[in-house]
Amino acid sequence: MVVIKPFKAIRPAKDLAARVAALPYDVINSEEARDLAAGNPYSYFHIDRAEIDLPQDISSYDPVVYQKAATNLADFLAKGWLKKDAKPYFYLYQLTMNGRPQTGIAFSASIDDYVNGKIKKHEFTRPEKEIDRINHIKACDANTSPIFLAYRHENKIQSIIKAWQESHTPVYDFNSYHDVNHKVWVIDDENTITTLTTLFEDVPALYIADGHHRTESAVKVGLEKRKQGTNSPESDYFLAIVFPENELAIWEYNRVVNVALPADFFDQVAASFTITKTTQEKPAAPGQIQMYLSEQWYTLTAKETIKSNDPVEHLDVSLLQNNILAPIFGIKDVRTDQRIDFIGGIRGPEELIKLVDSGAWQVAFSLYPTAMTDLLDVADAGKIMPPKSTWFEPKLLSGLFLHDLETK
Repeated sequence: MVVIKPFKAIRPAKDLAARVAALPYDVINSEEARDLAAGNPYSYFHIDRAEIDLPQDISSYDPVVYQKAATNLADFLAKGWLKKDAKPYFYLYQLTMNGRPQTGIAFSASIDDYVNGKIKKHEFTRPEKEIDRINHIKACDANTSPIFLAYRHENKIQSIIKAWQESHTPVYDFNSYHDVNHKVWVIDDENTITTLTTLFEDVPALYIADGHHRTESAVKVGLEKRKQGTNSPESDYFLAIVFPENELAIWEYNRVVNVALPADFFDQVAASFTITKTTQEKPAAPGQIQMYLSEQWYTLTAKETIKSNDPVEHLDVSLLQNNILAPIFGIKDVRTDQRIDFIGGIRGPEELIKLVDSGAWQVAFSLYPTAMTDLLDVADAGKIMPPKSTWFEPKLLSGLFLHDLETK
């Protein structure tokens, strides 16, 4: 069983939601956040990327940045731009992109469920990124960005969600980045809250779709407060939004590489892949990788000799890593090697063409999206996916829900 708990959300005033809501802090840099927040005092970037209100040469990890985030949060609350609900509720958050909706439940998740493996991960985290969010959570005494979770869909749960949407008016309804529609409903009926809580007791596990660093950081803050005796009932939980896996879409996460190609590059690739010239910019099926080099696209089709039944090794990102990036280019740790970069599928193959044609990168690889079933299988097996295996769209906006730890 997993625990989902209602909470008193800190959220925007109804008429400000569209102006407050912002992209997640970790998909943009400081300069982009500064540009997006320009002329908008309500932008959540003033809290999630507080360095935009400080001198441009300041490090985003400077202690002053976290204190500025806390000051800005207090200011938003004092001005009524953000308000805390009087009672604990569940919240429905629906995102619709290109006509495809996905609806999740915003709730507070148990840190013990994560510690005990009931909330499953599929990625490693980096200490410096954890420390950043730990400092941010501590300064604000709040979970300031939601964790994106998934569950294997249950018809009873989805029926309750659908019925609530059809019989209630959303408190927020607006379009934002990439013309995604965002709607939020407040579930304030105690019977419905109890029913959903009970139904999730039969859900065996939740899965982190996106937000591994935020999860690890939130859990570590909660455990530290518990150890120090400064915890509260709320600090034993963290902010999450959980979606049924059958409504989610993973986009491709492509690669560009800046390495001089060996003279026998194509011969080395041909040992593992069948190579075909093409005009096709995206692979048509798993086991295919599109490669762009010298103004030409190629389809690389994996040979049977490199295929695997292992939940990690059979992934296309693994086939590329194990048969081209590591043995041919010597790129063994993609998290730290500066000769490789990653391009989210939302930017399209034209971004790969632009980067290679500019001369800044030598070759690009367009991948078939990882399937949600692959992600769940890897997590269930207790294994870790290669870095940058998944890119979820649409992105959950930050600023629509905050979870107060209530320890100050």
